[in-house]
Parts: sequence; structure tokens; C-alpha cells
Amino acid sequence: MIIDRLFNEVEKKGNVCVGLDTHLDYIPVNLKEKYQDIDEILFEFNKEIIDKTYDLVPVYKLQIAYYEAYGIKGLLGYKKTIEYLRSIKKITIGDIKRGDISSTAQMYAKAHFEGEFEVDFVTLNPYLGFDTLTPYLKYIESGEKGVFVLLRTSNPGAKDIQYLKISPKDEYLYYIVGDKLNEIGVKYRGSCGYSSIGAVVGGTHVDEAKEIRNRYKNMFFLIPGYGHQGATGKDVSLYLNKGNGGVINSSRGIINAYKNYKDGDQRFADYARKAVLEMREDIQIERRV
Repeated sequence: MIIDRLFNEVEKKGNVCVGLDTHLDYIPVNLKEKYQDIDEILFEFNKEIIDKTYDLVPVYKLQIAYYEAYGIKGLLGYKKTIEYLRSIKKITIGDIKRGDISSTAQMYAKAHFEGEFEVDFVTLNPYLGFDTLTPYLKYIESGEKGVFVLLRTSNPGAKDIQYLKISPKDEYLYYIVGDKLNEIGVKYRGSCGYSSIGAVVGGTHVDEAKEIRNRYKNMFFLIPGYGHQGATGKDVSLYLNKGNGGVINSSRGIINAYKNYKDGDQRFADYARKAVLEMREDIQIERRV
């Protein structure tokens, strides 16, 4: 199962998920001058970072909005990147945050679990209802695909909806969502004990971290918020279980790391690798405490 693959990769390589949220402003001028088309620029930047980090990380996440913003050429860059990752047998997360129902959701599932945009995991938004997940279940049941469903996110506005108190238990809405995801996910657990239906849990809210981890012992987490959004290695480690059970995403902190160095434009991929190594050590130090 795909969740077993991810679990095993985390065991070997740690928890860092490299976010390839690639904006043209993030790309060195010399690389942009070397290639004419946007798809080539995006792909070559991504490829160099992948080639310098693939031995260090278990998974890569691509936020599709960064590619959609550049139209057809941008999406071609997205396609080339996920195809390259597949060719070197790396696990991919398409950060698409879809949340529709019925035939529309079927088409989203087909678009991102088959064909040119095929990835291993996608992110979903359940706040339209749990039937938003239904069209994806046949792919999850195959064992080849998984999803990360928004549970409790890292943005300040999360409290507008996710923290609403719901009767009869007077619990936060995100716990109601989490309990239902846990129930649905039982059927899709791998030999590692985790389900291929995971959750997105923002690492910036540490007060509830231990309760969330204990409550959802069999749920694998995608954890945003590290670095640029303020979460530390100590914070995100609270969402792990014996060093596994989650991957921690960093995007700008890794792909923009070169901007802190005088020779960064020429060595941007080297500095991305350095940022990954530093992040891994930060998380591992906290895991040892």
C-alpha cells in the first residue's frame, strides 16, 4: 500500500517533505535566462533541487496553484515535475485541496489519480461534507493512492470555522471531522498501522498537539507550518509517533534558501540540500529530547 511505502521511506530518510511551490520570483535570473519557456524554467529549477535532495527526503509536495497561475505552460511544468519524480520512484503529493461532490469530484479524482497529473496522494477539503471523499475511495482501495484531508490547518483563520464548538459533546468541529475520518480510514490501514486516509494538521498550533496525536493514533499527518510560518522542530515533533506518523512540509525555507548566500544563484540546489539537512537535524534533535 502507498501508506506503507511512505511509512518505510520516513523510517529511512526522516520526516522532511520538500514543497515545490515554485514561483518565477523564486528562480535565479541566470536559470531564467537559460530557458525560454515557463514550463522549462519551472521544471529545470525543480529538477535540480530534486536531484540534490532525493536521497534525503521521503516525499515531495507540489502546490498546484503555483503552476496554474502560469496557464498551460505552468501546468506543463507541473506535469514534467511529477513525471520525473515518478521516474525516480519518489512519492508525490499533489496539493490540490479539492472539495467538491458527485460527478465533479469524480473528474477531479480522475484528473489527479490517472493520466498526465497523476500523483500518489492528493489533499482534500472535507468541509462541504464527507461525500467529497467518496469518488476517491476506489483509488484508495486499490492500495496505490492516498489522501490527506484538511483537519486543523495552520492559518489564523482556521479558528473561524474549525474551532466552532459542536453539540452534543461541545467539541471543536475539527475533532468531529477527525473522528469521522478515523472511522472511514479503518478500512484502508496498511501493515504499518496507519491509514491511507491521512490528515493535514498545521504545526503552528502546539497546545492541542499531544491530544490530536493520541486521539488519532492510526492517522498519518501532513504537517505544514514549519519555518516560514513559525513552527519549530520541537513544535512539529509533537505530532509524530516514535519519529514516524507524519511528514513535515517546508517550501520557501528550502527552495529559497539560496537567497541567503552571496553565491546562491549559482548554487541554489546545493543550498536547498543544506536547508533539508538542517531541517532534518532540527527535527531529529527534538525527537531525541
